[in-house]
Amino acid sequence: MEKIEQYKALMSEIIAKQIVILGPQIAVIKARSVAGLTINDAGLVEEVKGDPAEALQSLIDVYVSLSGLIVKNALGSIFSKYPGLKNGASS
Repeated sequence: MEKIEQYKALMSEIIAKQIVILGPQIAVIKARSVAGLTINDAGLVEEVKGDPAEALQSLIDVYVSLSGLIVKNALGSIFSKYPGLKNGASS
């Protein structure tokens, strides 16, 4: 899987996790507020414009601003599946 596809898959999983926590409306609206991301109604990332690592960090920041450390803790298991990508969960 090429890196951009891995980033899209990772961000889609993050959004899916947030849909469970926040509900579909809030989770998708917040994800759509991230510049450079195109999110479909199901919460899947369809397109990433610009630096995917920056978009990933912005997505994390949006959710962390809502839920704080709960989000970072919930995302740890997802990030472990993508060891080759930079992420904000370890910072």
